[in-house]
Amino acid sequence: MISGVCNMHDALKKVLVTGGAGFIGSHLLDRLMTQNYKVTVLDNLTSGSLNNLERWLHNQNFKFIEGDLKNSQMVEKATQHADLVFHFAANPEVRVGEIEPHVHFEENLIATFNLLEAVRKEEKPRTIVFASTSTVYGEATVLPTPEDYGPPIPISTYGASKQGAEALMTAYAHTFNLRALILRFANIVGPRATIGVILDFIRKLRENPSHLEILGDGAQLKSYLYIDDCIDAIFGAIKRFQKGREKVDIYNVGSIDHVSVIRIAQIIAEEMGIPEPEYVFNRRVKGGRGWKGDVKNMHLSIEKLLGIGWKPRYSSQEAVRVTTKILLGTQ
Repeated sequence: MISGVCNMHDALKKVLVTGGAGFIGSHLLDRLMTQNYKVTVLDNLTSGSLNNLERWLHNQNFKFIEGDLKNSQMVEKATQHADLVFHFAANPEVRVGEIEPHVHFEENLIATFNLLEAVRKEEKPRTIVFASTSTVYGEATVLPTPEDYGPPIPISTYGASKQGAEALMTAYAHTFNLRALILRFANIVGPRATIGVILDFIRKLRENPSHLEILGDGAQLKSYLYIDDCIDAIFGAIKRFQKGREKVDIYNVGSIDHVSVIRIAQIIAEEMGIPEPEYVFNRRVKGGRGWKGDVKNMHLSIEKLLGIGWKPRYSSQEAVRVTTKILLGTQ
């Protein structure tokens, strides 16, 4: 946690959040609204939900636009008057790339280009905060992986589309009148999430408490960060960025440690009060991965974030356990 984390620059009062009806975006919206910002959300509601926005729909400082970033005119309308832009809209499902790779190209890369073009045309100083991902690193040989690790070699179309979007961000920042803060997220968990291993295991164990299929060999090691810690990190990074003059800055956003998939399964079974089920490992993909494009081991270095005074309250295991309790209604 970081003190004063939400006190962004006073001049930045009008904010646009793309993907603001989604998991991370809606939690970000809650924090912005409680800090009295005027917020516009642009979301096509394909993965987001109006239920996530319900408490703000009649607030005079909030505006919702149901629209798609692939619609250039819609994007130009949404960006008008916004001093700060959070670009959190994307198709977050890594596995879709194995079947429909065009989805990531269109929803993540073309959408980002349209947003940057809309901002460029207005010729107004802007800051864009971009939700990127740990998957841009691919199967990194250095763990924990620092922000300057390279060259990044993504192994999924999702990671590739995010890396391409990052490149567009940096190019536009150095060419036009804007600045870009890039945040590379680990696995973020908490209420309102619609995909992920926790939801998948809970669903499977409800259907059959004695049997749990695990994609991959269960030895995958990844970092998990609770959503409140994530939002604190975002605002901490923004606060630091606004004090500097860099055109572009990049932060990893993750936890101090990591946890295995098999341990996640055990935690969920414990919280559901189920004696340890039979674990059946689906090893259809070589290397013990859960699916094509799955990065088996991911642990981000967060030394840069720790250096500005932020610190996660939960470890990876604690984040998984707290999320499980909330989803089960036991906390």
